[in-house]
Amino acid sequence: MHFDNRVTRMLGVEIPILQAPMGWIARSPLASAVSQAGGLGIIETSSGELDAIRGEIQKMRQLTDRPFGVNIAQAFVRDPGIVDFVIEEGVRFVTTSAGNPNQYTRALKDAGLTVFHVVPTLRAARKAVDAGVDGLVVEGGEGGGFKNPSPVSTLVLVPLIREKLDVPIVAAGGICDGASMAAAFALGAEGVQMGTRMVSATESPVHENWKQAIVAAPDTGTLFLRNEKGPALRALRTARTEAIASEGRNSMAELGAGVREVYFGGDLEAGVALTGQVAGRIEAVEPVAEILARTVREFGETIERLQAEIAHSPA
Repeated sequence: MHFDNRVTRMLGVEIPILQAPMGWIARSPLASAVSQAGGLGIIETSSGELDAIRGEIQKMRQLTDRPFGVNIAQAFVRDPGIVDFVIEEGVRFVTTSAGNPNQYTRALKDAGLTVFHVVPTLRAARKAVDAGVDGLVVEGGEGGGFKNPSPVSTLVLVPLIREKLDVPIVAAGGICDGASMAAAFALGAEGVQMGTRMVSATESPVHENWKQAIVAAPDTGTLFLRNEKGPALRALRTARTEAIASEGRNSMAELGAGVREVYFGGDLEAGVALTGQVAGRIEAVEPVAEILARTVREFGETIERLQAEIAHSPA
């Protein structure tokens, strides 16, 4: 199947599938696998480990000659030189998130970069477009990770923003296969972003316990954790996250305290494992190349099935 739209042309990719820039996870082994498979791998900066990130960007160029991007998670990277850092590394595509799009957009675009901003609401989307971004990652509340405290689902948010704004949209939240990708395109997206599906991929660096917990998760297997200050979180349902929710504990503090133990030690009760609701639809740990190839095949099959059903329906 051949894709040709604003997202593929802007990003220079064959397949309009982006990998979410998950802190500590979205590094060269995973991101390069996505780019090699025809999508767009993205290197994270939300960990704040910029020396390590510089090395990851350099590794990307050794692992793939295909396009990739970097995310600037503004609330978590406080280095005032982050824009210069990204530009100096020769990155051509950036997603910005968790902050004011006016902060970095102009400097990035003046340097010739393509910029998409991650938005959870129509108001945020309008602000980003006014700031001059090239496109939007429209993130529904069912996605994992940092969320707006008043979440709006992908099913509502994508068509709302498409109706109001004429910029390329990458839909995020609830996407894991060809059927959900086709649904996102029907709503007005020209690309999709996968997070939880990539956390569970073979090339993901997280511990096997987390991957298997995603595979085993039911449709109710995540929790939405609100904070008095700062972003909410969507995370895997565990005894610890249930206690955080019921006792009103600070989930951001719990997240920061247990990153290494959860992500790489496999102790899912040591902290918070950021996971989207789509975990309830993921049934196996698979290589990135297989995930993307099957998604594209199922996307085409879904479109063909719908066309056939319409063609054979009574007048």
